[in-house]
Amino acid sequence: MLWLALNVRLPSLDEMQAEIADLGLWGPFFFVGLYAVVAVTPIPVTIMAVAAGMIFGLPVGTVLSMIGVMIGCLGGYGIARGLGRETVMRRLGSHAEVVEERLGDGGFYAVCTLRLMPGIPYWPVNYGSGALGISSRDFLIATALSALPGQVSLIAVGAFIADPSLVTALAVVISWIVVIALTLLAYRRWRATRTSQDAPAG
Repeated sequence: MLWLALNVRLPSLDEMQAEIADLGLWGPFFFVGLYAVVAVTPIPVTIMAVAAGMIFGLPVGTVLSMIGVMIGCLGGYGIARGLGRETVMRRLGSHAEVVEERLGDGGFYAVCTLRLMPGIPYWPVNYGSGALGISSRDFLIATALSALPGQVSLIAVGAFIADPSLVTALAVVISWIVVIALTLLAYRRWRATRTSQDAPAG
């Protein structure tokens, strides 16, 4: 969040709200489409989630962000399925090792762990899941469940910037506590799953 505050320069709240308002009923659809495109690329979705909270508020911003991020994640997953493992892993760069370590022979909890892990963007998880054979069912369910708390925590920050009230402050604190707790839980379940897989047959 410190890096975000010092390096990311978003337009003012009035400018963003005016631009969306100028689109009329197409405004939310435009935002969802833009979010989906961002989620397919290496651009951090953090920017879009914070902007959603600033423009739409917490409830509506959460709905629109989740639709956009799910479409984008599924798009990256599908592209990776088409490109194949070798091509995708070469293009993951510095993320390739941790993605292969976590997702290789992994599944639901592996995707959850990477989604919640700080410092891991969405796009390597999307492409890695498709390339390493994570089932579409596990990928979609894990993405929906694990992306929600992270999205809410960022959208709450945006909502607090736009309206620094007690309610939005509580939303920020509670959502970040939930993210930390779920990260620890998912990591423990993933470790337990890997340990049972690696144990020799008795």
